[in-house]
Amino acid sequence: MNAPAAGNATGGTPVTVLPDDLRYRDLVQGWNARFVGRPEAVRLPDTTEQVVAAVQNAVDQEKRIAVRSGGHCFEDFVANASVQVVIDMSLLTNIYWDPEMRAVAVEAGVQLGAVNRTLFKRWGVALPGGTCPSVGVGGHISGGGWGPLSRLFGSVVDHLHAVETVVVDASGTARAVVATRDPQDPAHDLWWAHTGAGGGNFGVVTRYWFRSPDADGDDPAELLPTPPARLLVAQLLWPWAMLDEESFSRLLRNHGEWHERNSGPDSPYAGMYSVIGATPRERGGVVIMSLQIDASLPDAEGLLSSYLAAVREGTSAEPVVLERRELPWLHTTTWPGVSDRADHTKHAKFKSAYLRARLTDDQIGAVYRSLTTPDYANMTAGIMLASYGGAVNTVDPSATAMPQRDSIMRLIFATEWDSPEEADKHLTWVREFYRDVFAATGGVPAPGGTGDGCHINYADADVANPEWNTSGVPWHSLYFKDNYPRLQAAKARWDPLDVFRHSLSVRLPGQEVGDRVEEGTG
Repeated sequence: MNAPAAGNATGGTPVTVLPDDLRYRDLVQGWNARFVGRPEAVRLPDTTEQVVAAVQNAVDQEKRIAVRSGGHCFEDFVANASVQVVIDMSLLTNIYWDPEMRAVAVEAGVQLGAVNRTLFKRWGVALPGGTCPSVGVGGHISGGGWGPLSRLFGSVVDHLHAVETVVVDASGTARAVVATRDPQDPAHDLWWAHTGAGGGNFGVVTRYWFRSPDADGDDPAELLPTPPARLLVAQLLWPWAMLDEESFSRLLRNHGEWHERNSGPDSPYAGMYSVIGATPRERGGVVIMSLQIDASLPDAEGLLSSYLAAVREGTSAEPVVLERRELPWLHTTTWPGVSDRADHTKHAKFKSAYLRARLTDDQIGAVYRSLTTPDYANMTAGIMLASYGGAVNTVDPSATAMPQRDSIMRLIFATEWDSPEEADKHLTWVREFYRDVFAATGGVPAPGGTGDGCHINYADADVANPEWNTSGVPWHSLYFKDNYPRLQAAKARWDPLDVFRHSLSVRLPGQEVGDRVEEGTG
């Protein structure tokens, strides 16, 4: 495959950082300060060949491997005491047109912000990726990434043409394999496994190639989605002092019912993305709505006004309008209304849920109680209800490893804190919050009702813990549903020695959670 020359002066040897190196402390902690690793070495390759060499060296020495791209893992998959060698992909940052593959190649260390800028500035195209510019594509794509353009264009993996992965066979030999979307490709199952199972399962992803499935030709400007030229953006704020339980409940109910009516792929609102977020009431918490809509739509202003009226209907609280204006598309990818900050020094815990319908009234009551308890104040904690559906739901659940293809919203629970000594308080709050919202289904969003499981990119080890998951639904069904046996078959073929593993990675057939005693609990 065609690729630019690497810039590493070490040639065939990856940069290696050992514990006495001044760079070590920065490289053993990712975005979540809650977890800090103690590996014997961190290797930073900048070519596929160097990745193969680093993996082979670790396998030959029987060293436990973990892989890091952008470092945004919410659990201890990389920063785990059992990991001896971290392969850090952050130096593989090329984005280029590959005429042989007739697709845009993106190396695994590239961050989403660079993807947005490069694809748009070079070719006027985009991928429907996430809202945090510093997330690395290595894990984001393999977990089935999504973002503000997903209602228009589907999941990022719906545009994944091929993936290059360094795998280890039954003899312990590392090699690079290119797997494509083509069902006739002998490695097609490896491509499919990287369309939603998450990173750290089958090997080390070194690069992806993107081309939309219905695209043809050799012009990259014609092979991926064209984003809206302009977007209307708005932010509305409700201080908790303006909201009682009835008005808060009505706000969430209206938001959910609107999405039930307007999340089809042919909806005039397919070009709109909306998030309601709420932080705990104590000490200045707020409820805030951020949204964006394609400004080129006929009567975009009228559509936006109609949506806002529907969400506010029957509530007595008049929101504070923080802003309502038009921005060019690329600027919206770093607009604070939907974009997460790149820097992060806090400890964190996240949980997720797919919603096939609005939260029930009992669930909304549980949200209200958790956010208004006088025992918990934290401006960096709360809940988000984000738009989903649209084009995502036009894809068959088995076409990619990510099976949730009839949801209308994503629900995110989060808490962050500064000191390790505070962990119990914050973890207890978010765990009980999540459990109470899904009390009717065993503390988790069990598939089959209004919920439809969880998203592996918001990894949550609690769903594999019977203390917090009493549903009888195994963790892998929450993430992968009926696709899990096929993922296990891919695991057996491409990682038969279980070299690449973590607490929520795909198990070999017959292997259960308790078979991995060295894993942390998250």
